[in-house]
Amino acid sequence: MAGNIIIIVLVIMDHHLHTPMYFFLGNLSCLETFYTSDLLPRMLVSFLTRDRTISVGGCYIQFYCFGIPTIAECYLLASMSYDRYLAICKPLQYAILMSRRLCFLLSAISWLCGITVMTLLISLMSDLKYCGPHEIDHFFCDFTPVINLSCSDTTLVTLVSLTVSVIDSVPFLLTLLSYINIIAAIIRIPSSDERKKAFSTCSSHLIVVSIYYGSLMFVYVLPQKEALREVDKIFSVFYTVLTPLINPLIYSLRNKEVKRALMRVVNKCGISK
Repeated sequence: MAGNIIIIVLVIMDHHLHTPMYFFLGNLSCLETFYTSDLLPRMLVSFLTRDRTISVGGCYIQFYCFGIPTIAECYLLASMSYDRYLAICKPLQYAILMSRRLCFLLSAISWLCGITVMTLLISLMSDLKYCGPHEIDHFFCDFTPVINLSCSDTTLVTLVSLTVSVIDSVPFLLTLLSYINIIAAIIRIPSSDERKKAFSTCSSHLIVVSIYYGSLMFVYVLPQKEALREVDKIFSVFYTVLTPLINPLIYSLRNKEVKRALMRVVNKCGISK
Protein backbone atom coordinates (compact mmCIF):
# COMPACT_ATOMS: atom_id res chain seq x y z
CA MET A 1 0.00 0.00 0.00
CA ALA A 2 2.85 2.37 0.87
CA GLY A 3 4.37 1.93 -2.59
CA ASN A 4 1.11 2.90 -4.29
CA ILE A 5 0.70 5.94 -2.03
CA ILE A 6 4.25 7.04 -2.89
CA ILE A 7 3.47 6.83 -6.61
CA ILE A 8 0.27 8.87 -6.11
CA VAL A 9 2.22 11.56 -4.23
CA LEU A 10 4.96 11.62 -6.90
CA VAL A 11 2.46 11.97 -9.75
CA ILE A 12 0.73 14.86 -7.94
CA MET A 13 3.83 16.71 -6.73
CA ASP A 14 6.32 16.31 -9.60
CA HIS A 15 5.38 18.25 -12.76
CA HIS A 16 7.68 16.04 -14.83
CA LEU A 17 5.19 13.23 -14.27
CA HIS A 18 2.20 15.25 -15.46
CA THR A 19 1.87 13.14 -18.61
CA PRO A 20 -0.86 10.70 -19.71
CA MET A 21 1.18 7.61 -18.83
CA TYR A 22 1.80 8.75 -15.25
CA PHE A 23 -1.74 10.10 -14.90
CA PHE A 24 -3.02 6.57 -15.58
CA LEU A 25 -0.35 5.10 -13.31
CA GLY A 26 -1.51 7.38 -10.50
CA ASN A 27 -5.10 6.24 -11.07
CA LEU A 28 -3.98 2.60 -11.04
CA SER A 29 -2.26 3.18 -7.70
CA CYS A 30 -5.47 4.78 -6.36
CA LEU A 31 -7.51 1.73 -7.38
CA GLU A 32 -5.08 -0.70 -5.80
CA THR A 33 -4.85 1.35 -2.61
CA PHE A 34 -8.66 1.36 -2.50
CA TYR A 35 -9.22 -2.38 -2.62
CA THR A 36 -6.15 -3.20 -0.52
CA SER A 37 -7.57 -0.91 2.20
CA ASP A 38 -10.87 -2.76 1.90
CA LEU A 39 -9.46 -6.28 2.32
CA LEU A 40 -6.20 -6.21 4.30
CA PRO A 41 -7.41 -4.57 7.56
CA ARG A 42 -10.23 -7.11 7.93
CA MET A 43 -7.88 -9.97 7.10
CA LEU A 44 -5.33 -8.78 9.68
CA VAL A 45 -7.99 -8.42 12.38
CA SER A 46 -9.24 -11.94 11.66
CA PHE A 47 -5.71 -13.30 11.78
CA LEU A 48 -4.77 -11.56 15.04
CA THR A 49 -8.02 -11.98 16.98
CA ARG A 50 -9.25 -15.24 15.42
CA ASP A 51 -12.60 -13.48 14.98
CA ARG A 52 -13.69 -14.38 11.46
CA THR A 53 -17.32 -13.33 11.73
CA ILE A 54 -18.81 -10.70 9.44
CA SER A 55 -22.39 -9.52 9.07
CA VAL A 56 -24.32 -9.92 5.82
CA GLY A 57 -24.32 -6.15 5.41
CA GLY A 58 -20.59 -5.97 6.13
CA CYS A 59 -20.00 -8.72 3.60
CA TYR A 60 -21.92 -6.80 0.93
CA ILE A 61 -19.98 -3.61 1.72
CA GLN A 62 -16.67 -5.47 1.48
CA PHE A 63 -17.64 -7.03 -1.86
CA TYR A 64 -18.90 -3.67 -3.17
CA CYS A 65 -15.71 -1.80 -2.19
CA PHE A 66 -13.58 -4.61 -3.61
CA GLY A 67 -15.54 -5.02 -6.84
CA ILE A 68 -15.50 -1.35 -7.90
CA PRO A 69 -11.70 -1.02 -8.23
CA THR A 70 -11.35 -4.57 -9.57
CA ILE A 71 -13.68 -3.85 -12.49
CA ALA A 72 -12.36 -0.31 -12.94
CA GLU A 73 -8.80 -1.63 -13.16
CA CYS A 74 -9.72 -3.75 -16.20
CA TYR A 75 -10.88 -0.64 -18.05
CA LEU A 76 -7.94 1.43 -16.80
CA LEU A 77 -5.42 -1.16 -17.98
CA ALA A 78 -7.08 -1.01 -21.41
CA SER A 79 -6.72 2.79 -21.35
CA MET A 80 -3.05 2.46 -20.42
CA SER A 81 -2.42 0.01 -23.24
CA TYR A 82 -4.15 2.39 -25.69
CA ASP A 83 -1.87 5.16 -24.42
CA ARG A 84 1.20 2.98 -25.11
CA TYR A 85 -0.21 2.07 -28.54
CA LEU A 86 -0.50 5.74 -29.51
CA ALA A 87 2.96 6.54 -28.10
CA ILE A 88 4.67 3.79 -30.12
CA CYS A 89 2.52 3.44 -33.24
CA LYS A 90 1.47 7.08 -33.72
CA PRO A 91 4.21 9.15 -32.02
CA LEU A 92 3.72 12.27 -34.16
CA GLN A 93 -0.01 12.41 -33.34
CA TYR A 94 0.33 11.28 -29.73
CA ALA A 95 0.12 14.71 -28.07
CA ILE A 96 -3.04 15.57 -30.03
CA LEU A 97 -4.80 12.21 -29.72
CA MET A 98 -4.03 11.55 -26.05
CA SER A 99 -5.24 14.90 -24.76
CA ARG A 100 -5.77 15.78 -21.12
CA ARG A 101 -9.53 15.73 -21.69
CA LEU A 102 -9.37 12.18 -23.08
CA CYS A 103 -7.25 11.05 -20.12
CA PHE A 104 -9.83 12.34 -17.65
CA LEU A 105 -12.66 10.84 -19.71
CA LEU A 106 -11.08 7.36 -19.86
CA SER A 107 -10.34 7.46 -16.14
CA ALA A 108 -13.87 8.58 -15.29
CA ILE A 109 -15.38 5.86 -17.49
CA SER A 110 -13.26 3.24 -15.68
CA TRP A 111 -14.55 4.32 -12.25
CA LEU A 112 -18.13 4.73 -13.52
CA CYS A 113 -18.20 1.21 -14.99
CA GLY A 114 -17.04 -0.25 -11.69
CA ILE A 115 -19.60 1.70 -9.65
CA THR A 116 -22.48 0.92 -12.04
CA VAL A 117 -21.81 -2.82 -12.24
CA MET A 118 -21.31 -3.26 -8.49
CA THR A 119 -24.39 -1.19 -7.61
CA LEU A 120 -26.48 -3.43 -9.89
CA LEU A 121 -25.04 -6.66 -8.45
CA ILE A 122 -25.37 -5.57 -4.82
CA SER A 123 -28.97 -4.43 -5.35
CA LEU A 124 -29.82 -7.91 -6.68
CA MET A 125 -27.83 -9.74 -3.98
CA SER A 126 -29.52 -7.76 -1.21
CA ASP A 127 -32.83 -9.48 -2.05
CA LEU A 128 -31.35 -12.95 -1.42
CA LYS A 129 -32.00 -14.90 1.77
CA TYR A 130 -29.45 -17.02 3.65
CA CYS A 131 -30.80 -19.98 5.60
CA GLY A 132 -27.49 -21.66 6.44
CA PRO A 133 -24.76 -22.79 6.51
CA HIS A 134 -23.21 -19.39 7.19
CA GLU A 135 -19.55 -20.12 6.56
CA ILE A 136 -17.93 -18.55 3.48
CA ASP A 137 -15.32 -20.80 1.89
CA HIS A 138 -12.95 -17.92 1.14
CA PHE A 139 -10.79 -15.33 2.88
CA PHE A 140 -13.03 -12.45 1.74
CA CYS A 141 -16.58 -11.91 0.48
CA ASP A 142 -16.35 -12.74 -3.20
CA PHE A 143 -19.35 -13.23 -5.49
CA THR A 144 -19.44 -17.02 -5.94
CA PRO A 145 -18.75 -18.05 -2.30
CA VAL A 146 -21.48 -15.69 -1.09
CA ILE A 147 -24.05 -16.70 -3.72
CA ASN A 148 -23.46 -20.39 -2.96
CA LEU A 149 -24.75 -19.83 0.59
CA SER A 150 -28.10 -18.40 -0.52
CA CYS A 151 -31.28 -20.47 -0.27
CA SER A 152 -33.09 -18.11 -2.69
CA ASP A 153 -33.30 -18.42 -6.44
CA THR A 154 -30.00 -17.00 -7.73
CA THR A 155 -30.76 -17.42 -11.44
CA LEU A 156 -31.23 -13.69 -12.13
CA VAL A 157 -28.17 -12.46 -10.24
CA THR A 158 -26.04 -15.21 -11.78
CA LEU A 159 -27.28 -14.35 -15.27
CA VAL A 160 -26.53 -10.65 -14.70
CA SER A 161 -23.08 -11.56 -13.40
CA LEU A 162 -22.34 -13.64 -16.50
CA THR A 163 -23.57 -10.83 -18.76
CA VAL A 164 -21.35 -8.35 -16.94
CA SER A 165 -18.40 -10.73 -17.24
CA VAL A 166 -18.88 -10.92 -21.01
CA ILE A 167 -19.06 -7.12 -21.26
CA ASP A 168 -16.00 -6.74 -19.02
CA SER A 169 -14.03 -8.98 -21.39
CA VAL A 170 -14.09 -6.09 -23.91
CA PRO A 171 -11.28 -4.13 -22.17
CA PHE A 172 -9.18 -7.31 -22.10
CA LEU A 173 -9.68 -7.77 -25.85
CA LEU A 174 -8.81 -4.09 -26.44
CA THR A 175 -5.67 -4.50 -24.34
CA LEU A 176 -4.73 -7.62 -26.30
CA LEU A 177 -5.36 -5.84 -29.62
CA SER A 178 -3.27 -2.86 -28.55
CA TYR A 179 -0.29 -5.04 -27.68
CA ILE A 180 -0.56 -7.04 -30.89
CA ASN A 181 -0.22 -3.75 -32.79
CA ILE A 182 2.54 -2.53 -30.46
CA ILE A 183 4.62 -5.71 -30.87
CA ALA A 184 4.08 -5.64 -34.64
CA ALA A 185 5.25 -2.00 -34.76
CA ILE A 186 8.31 -2.74 -32.60
CA ILE A 187 9.32 -5.69 -34.81
CA ARG A 188 9.28 -3.40 -37.85
CA ILE A 189 11.77 -0.97 -36.27
CA PRO A 190 15.11 -1.54 -38.08
CA SER A 191 17.45 -0.47 -35.26
CA SER A 192 17.92 -2.92 -32.37
CA ASP A 193 18.57 -0.03 -29.96
CA GLU A 194 15.34 1.67 -31.00
CA ARG A 195 13.44 -1.62 -30.64
CA LYS A 196 14.81 -2.04 -27.12
CA LYS A 197 13.92 1.54 -26.22
CA ALA A 198 10.38 1.17 -27.60
CA PHE A 199 9.79 -2.10 -25.78
CA SER A 200 11.09 -0.67 -22.49
CA THR A 201 8.34 1.99 -22.56
CA CYS A 202 5.61 -0.67 -22.33
CA SER A 203 7.34 -3.66 -20.71
CA SER A 204 6.34 -2.67 -17.16
CA HIS A 205 2.69 -2.34 -18.14
CA LEU A 206 2.79 -5.63 -20.04
CA ILE A 207 4.09 -7.43 -16.93
CA VAL A 208 1.34 -5.90 -14.77
CA VAL A 209 -1.37 -6.80 -17.32
CA SER A 210 -0.11 -10.40 -17.57
CA ILE A 211 -0.10 -10.94 -13.79
CA TYR A 212 -3.48 -9.28 -13.23
CA TYR A 213 -5.43 -10.90 -16.05
CA GLY A 214 -3.68 -14.24 -15.57
CA SER A 215 -4.88 -14.35 -11.94
CA LEU A 216 -8.40 -13.17 -12.79
CA MET A 217 -8.80 -15.76 -15.55
CA PHE A 218 -7.67 -18.61 -13.33
CA VAL A 219 -10.12 -17.62 -10.59
CA TYR A 220 -13.18 -16.57 -12.60
CA VAL A 221 -12.93 -18.15 -16.07
CA LEU A 222 -11.86 -21.72 -15.31
CA PRO A 223 -14.62 -24.12 -14.20
CA GLN A 224 -15.38 -24.02 -10.47
CA LYS A 225 -14.28 -27.49 -9.43
CA GLU A 226 -13.76 -28.82 -5.92
CA ALA A 227 -10.17 -29.81 -6.72
CA LEU A 228 -9.31 -26.24 -7.79
CA ARG A 229 -10.97 -24.46 -4.87
CA GLU A 230 -7.82 -24.10 -2.76
CA VAL A 231 -5.79 -23.12 -5.83
CA ASP A 232 -8.39 -20.43 -6.59
CA LYS A 233 -7.77 -18.95 -3.14
CA ILE A 234 -4.04 -18.81 -3.84
CA PHE A 235 -4.56 -17.00 -7.14
CA SER A 236 -7.03 -14.67 -5.42
CA VAL A 237 -4.17 -13.63 -3.16
CA PHE A 238 -2.17 -12.78 -6.31
CA TYR A 239 -4.52 -10.09 -7.60
CA THR A 240 -5.83 -8.85 -4.22
CA VAL A 241 -2.57 -8.65 -2.23
CA LEU A 242 0.55 -9.45 -4.27
CA THR A 243 -0.32 -7.45 -7.41
CA PRO A 244 -0.82 -4.15 -5.50
CA LEU A 245 2.41 -4.93 -3.64
CA ILE A 246 4.64 -5.63 -6.64
CA ASN A 247 3.16 -3.14 -9.14
CA PRO A 248 4.93 -0.12 -7.60
CA LEU A 249 8.18 -2.12 -7.56
CA ILE A 250 7.77 -3.08 -11.23
CA TYR A 251 7.10 0.51 -12.31
CA SER A 252 9.72 2.16 -10.08
CA LEU A 253 12.58 -0.34 -10.52
CA ARG A 254 12.21 -0.33 -14.31
CA ASN A 255 11.56 3.40 -14.66
CA LYS A 256 14.33 5.98 -14.31
CA GLU A 257 11.85 8.86 -14.47
CA VAL A 258 10.04 7.62 -11.35
CA LYS A 259 13.37 7.29 -9.51
CA ARG A 260 14.38 10.82 -10.51
CA ALA A 261 10.97 12.14 -9.47
CA LEU A 262 11.35 10.48 -6.07
CA MET A 263 14.75 12.14 -5.56
CA ARG A 264 13.35 15.53 -6.59
CA VAL A 265 10.42 15.25 -4.19
CA VAL A 266 12.69 14.07 -1.37
CA ASN A 267 15.05 16.98 -1.95
CA LYS A 268 12.13 19.42 -2.24
CA CYS A 269 10.75 18.30 1.09
CA GLY A 270 14.16 18.75 2.69
CA ILE A 271 14.44 15.12 3.76
CA SER A 272 17.86 14.66 2.20
CA LYS A 273 20.84 16.87 2.92
